[in-house]
Amino acid sequence: MQTPRPAVFPWRSGSLGCHVPRSPGTGLSRQRWELGSSGAVRDSRRAELAVSDGYGWLSRLLFRERTWLARERDTGDTDVQEVPGELGMRVGRSAARRDRAAGRALETGAPAGMEKPRAPGAAAGKDALRAPGAAAGRDALLEQPGSGARGGGGARCGAHARGGSGRRREPRTRRSRRAALPVRRSARHGGHRDGAAPGPAPAAAAAARHHAARPHQRPHRILQLRRQRGRLSRRAGAGGAGRGARRPALPRPRRSDPVPLQDVPSVEFALKETRLALTLVGVSIAPPAVPAGTVCQERRVFPAECRGLRSTYRGRITADISWSVNDMPQGTIKQPLGYIPIMVKSKLCNLCGFSPQDLLQHHEEEEEMGGYFIINGLEKVIRMLIMPRRNFPLAMARHKWKNRGPGFTEYGVVMHCVKDEHTAINMNLHYLENGCVMLNFIFRKELFFLPLGFALKALVNFPDYQIFEELVKAREDDTFFANCVTEMLRAVVDAGCLTQQNVLDYLGKSFRVKLNLPEWYSNEQAADFILSNCICIHLTNRTEKFYLLCMMTQKLYAFAKGECMEDNPDSLMNHEVLTPGQLFLMFLKERLETWLQSVRFVLEKRAEKTDISLNTDSLVKAFGLAPDFTKPFEYLLATGNLRSKTGLGMLQASGLCVVGDKLNFIRYLSHFRCIHRGAAFSQMRTTTVRKLLPESWGFLCPVDTPDGEPCGLMNHMTALCEIVTEMVPVTDIPPLLCSLGVTPIDAAPCQPYSECYRVVLDGSMVGWVEQELAPEIAQTLRRFKITQEKRFPARAEVVLIPMTGKPSLYPGLFIFTNPCRMVRPVRNLAYGKNEWIGTLEQIFMNVATLQSEVVPGVTTHQELFPHSILSVVANLIPFSDHNQSPRNMYQCQMGKQTMGFPVYNYKDRSDNKLYHLHTPQSPLVRPSMYDYYGMDSYPVGTNSIVAVISYSGYDMEDAMIVNKSSWQRGFAYGSVIKAESIDLSLKASRAGDNLVFGIRPGDPNIGEKLDADGLPFVGSILQPGDPFYSFMNLNTGETFTVYYKSKEVGIVDNVRLCSNDRGTGKFKKACITVRVPRNPTIGDKFASRHGQKGILSQLWPVEDMPFTENGMVPDILFNPHGFPSRMTIGMLIESMAGKSAALHGVSYDATPFTFTEKKSALKYFGETLASAGYNYFGTEKMYSGISGVELEADIFVGVVYYQRLRHMVSDKFQVRTTGPRDAVTNQPVKGRNVEGGIRFGEMERDALLAHGTSFLLQDRLFNCSDGSVAYVCTSCGSMTSPVLEKLSQASVTSSRRYSCSVCGEVDAIEVVPVPHVFRYFVAELAAMNIKTKLNVE
Repeated sequence: MQTPRPAVFPWRSGSLGCHVPRSPGTGLSRQRWELGSSGAVRDSRRAELAVSDGYGWLSRLLFRERTWLARERDTGDTDVQEVPGELGMRVGRSAARRDRAAGRALETGAPAGMEKPRAPGAAAGKDALRAPGAAAGRDALLEQPGSGARGGGGARCGAHARGGSGRRREPRTRRSRRAALPVRRSARHGGHRDGAAPGPAPAAAAAARHHAARPHQRPHRILQLRRQRGRLSRRAGAGGAGRGARRPALPRPRRSDPVPLQDVPSVEFALKETRLALTLVGVSIAPPAVPAGTVCQERRVFPAECRGLRSTYRGRITADISWSVNDMPQGTIKQPLGYIPIMVKSKLCNLCGFSPQDLLQHHEEEEEMGGYFIINGLEKVIRMLIMPRRNFPLAMARHKWKNRGPGFTEYGVVMHCVKDEHTAINMNLHYLENGCVMLNFIFRKELFFLPLGFALKALVNFPDYQIFEELVKAREDDTFFANCVTEMLRAVVDAGCLTQQNVLDYLGKSFRVKLNLPEWYSNEQAADFILSNCICIHLTNRTEKFYLLCMMTQKLYAFAKGECMEDNPDSLMNHEVLTPGQLFLMFLKERLETWLQSVRFVLEKRAEKTDISLNTDSLVKAFGLAPDFTKPFEYLLATGNLRSKTGLGMLQASGLCVVGDKLNFIRYLSHFRCIHRGAAFSQMRTTTVRKLLPESWGFLCPVDTPDGEPCGLMNHMTALCEIVTEMVPVTDIPPLLCSLGVTPIDAAPCQPYSECYRVVLDGSMVGWVEQELAPEIAQTLRRFKITQEKRFPARAEVVLIPMTGKPSLYPGLFIFTNPCRMVRPVRNLAYGKNEWIGTLEQIFMNVATLQSEVVPGVTTHQELFPHSILSVVANLIPFSDHNQSPRNMYQCQMGKQTMGFPVYNYKDRSDNKLYHLHTPQSPLVRPSMYDYYGMDSYPVGTNSIVAVISYSGYDMEDAMIVNKSSWQRGFAYGSVIKAESIDLSLKASRAGDNLVFGIRPGDPNIGEKLDADGLPFVGSILQPGDPFYSFMNLNTGETFTVYYKSKEVGIVDNVRLCSNDRGTGKFKKACITVRVPRNPTIGDKFASRHGQKGILSQLWPVEDMPFTENGMVPDILFNPHGFPSRMTIGMLIESMAGKSAALHGVSYDATPFTFTEKKSALKYFGETLASAGYNYFGTEKMYSGISGVELEADIFVGVVYYQRLRHMVSDKFQVRTTGPRDAVTNQPVKGRNVEGGIRFGEMERDALLAHGTSFLLQDRLFNCSDGSVAYVCTSCGSMTSPVLEKLSQASVTSSRRYSCSVCGEVDAIEVVPVPHVFRYFVAELAAMNIKTKLNVE
């Protein structure tokens, strides 16, 4: 079977992070991959950028073993065991003994090994041969090939739905596909779609139909197909069919059909004297829809509705829970677990497969890409994080490891172990001072240590001498190493552990107190849990774990002795990417485990209070009391904070999600290409994690990283870099390696081990290869990768780390086929084809950038084009190779802050703030990638006539002058669209309040501004203080009016009255969209595409502007002093190219690295200008607009594409005369939104002191702040003792005086002006029994 070719856009074609779609092994993978070429994919160039994050993990991983099973059965390499209850399949190494037994069973017609029942509804043993619709042996195959091909009943083997074939068939139409389904259902399930056990009549009918179609060809044709396709199964199928029988094909599950889970452990516990076991056997996720029974025209919920309602786009998740009592199955319960967010444009999204016209009808963008979640109306994107390369040992030195215990050193080998379903754990080997090795792993955020000798002895049933031999391979002459190994093994014997059984019992006894396992589990079962879930979890075979630990131990000793250099944990060659779908899958898996534990807790609590009967009703009640999935998933995506008991093997628990704001299309696109190092590294004082290392060439953009705190931590992938998302079976690779000359791991090579390389495949050691043969094998594998021979994965990574004889990287032949690796295409010169290379693979290659750099016999690869090292945003900078590097960095950031044309459906969106440029233009000078990505659909700037001249004092320090006439004609006009969401259910002060939108009848002040429903008229102009909306309480008759608070004039664009996403609302929500015009004003920020930012300082009248000989008046006057220090030569070239493009009516290519010193851009564009009759250097004679006199110097004039940034003075200005004050200190509050003041700090105070402006200082810090007066007793110096005398009863008009309550003085009270905060400070000290004495003179 060939693995389905991945679509160009994984996130389009089945990409919900939580999606549980149909199996790639059931014939549905073709439908998923065909979406890459269907109408659902409209703009491949843009989509390629937003997909490498691999959101489609869950859709493939839950069926991983089914896909692999079909492949492995083709090759006959595996032994398949099915677990009752559809718990999935475990694939292990095949045993020759079982193969021979299966072969004998085929010849004799007997059952193959009297196997266990496969699943409920499947027959076993001899009865299986007589089961209705099933055939046995070769005779049954010849007699009933139709029924034998698909008969057998309810066992769900990991078979294909492609007619049992192991190869991809040509795509069929949907009609032919549906026509084939009844035949498969009748053969597989006896005509029952739900998978009921088939009866003899439907199966016989299917066989008869098949026989009637080809009466004379069937037996021979089937046997011939079996030989051609290599389908001789190692073991009989679920129905006990013979060796030549076809495996039953699975039915095509619907999108909400339950999917078998893997690696979600059962929960077993005791209630009184009854043992109860709960197992998740399937999970189904429904597309977003309103609950059944709701009165509505359309049950489906679409993303546009959730944006408008400020709700979450989510689908219902349902689990099938199998329960057993005392190991006796009792049945399966279907239980809803709440709602989980659904990714837009995933296979579970209701927009999946929509044409552009359908998307427009549902208020979406015509080129909607998806790839995000909608949480509370906001579009949230899960960040991609850099993680250590999975299943690859790294030698590291950490001084803090010395503090882990006595005898620990700084040397260690670290491995980030990741299973196929992405469960991760970190495992370390520590080198001790006495030469021994300590194994360290983390389980549920706790650190555990285990001597290596115990782990090795527990994994394999080898004698101690054989373990010793395996550890000292290739180091037989190292006596120190041999003595250390002997000491480790002696420690095991000293503990009384002579056999593997003793070690397992010892480990289980030591660790079970922390494992939370059932009481009836033996110590051996507890040890098995440790070995399976904490040590090398990516391997299922314990012998493979043993050999891997041996290799890690030898690398640790080589590192400690200085024979091997330290691996750089900050280098990209040791990294991979944690994709959003992977994070979503891990979180879902953990929530499923937590949910089962919570059910256990509920049942145990109920059993403590009263006797409960274990039946379906009691379990359903307990399921209902367990917390659902709705809030945890929404919290994760809304805040980006991870609440996990295990930590998911990650270093950070915050900053995992960001808002995918659509300020402009460039910013939106960069969210899907951004890779973050992790929030934990931003707090480190070291700068090593931020450095740009040579290993990242071609994978991470050297330009597109922000300045400031996240510099070097937040990077962006290059335009060609992709992340491997597909999982490929690797069972064919070990036999292929052996055929090429690799010695298996349990055999001895021809040469000594010290002269051989280890061969490691995805973290599993598979053999040895001689030093002379290794380069040839690596080159052969590379040829297989390029030419796709032997079904070798095209995106595999073949790395031969050579022996150098000096401290370097640990040698070996490493092959990586696992996902989450970064790869990029280069040209292989030997074969003339493109090849995908990885980060670790690249450092051992000689890759030329240009054709002139190719050295015959040395250079092996060449870049596809020079600018492949740049990201999408950096590729949009024209002539970026002529600019200083920091300027390109600035443009990468400012390009994401530009006002543009981000969306077309403004009226249908409810974003908090959107920017809209009214008159955008297509640039005259553009790089080739601009057209490749189709950026003209979302332009972000305007072509401007720019004159480089210092014309007045208004252009100093990055200020620029704009032609007022151009401004009046609409230059850079724009508007800000704000949306206000009102929910009356949140405004109710009492539970019984019944609030509705409306106005009081007969109110003339409100009736002119608001409609009868209490909402503003569409198109009305809102002045500050105008009524915005009104609502009333039907119970009391009160009317409440909310006024427009903004200081700017706004126009009501749209008013929407909303229900809720469940279809049960009473229209108590409203969304009012207001458009605020924002034409350029003094103080607004502009920038060119070269990091040359400027502030609009003056709108100069056109009659005073300088003009050229032919009367051309520039739009912008740019100060020439901005060029020398910044060295943005690319802007000068763009000015010449833009001027030439306007004259010749063409657009010029501004792709970087196009021009060289021999073929300079100045010469090329100078000649084009000269051919149009202009100056060769782009200068012109200009005349002063004020005096009309010709300027002495020639002025450089050209066309430059200018961007208007979102930083506008209307959003930033802050002024205050009077306003709110703090209740405690009586000082003005801070904050622009509350009309607060600006802090006058210590440095500002020092500036006034230096100028000697004492009265100004007193005015700022006292009069305009918290100036007040206080009464002080000059006798005792107290400010708290003066009190006002009591009012005398004799005379009402008598004057009251202050007197000191301490010393009794009346005439000694003085009035002193002091800040109010000082009075508060004295009162605080008095409350702590501290006296403050003032000396008043």
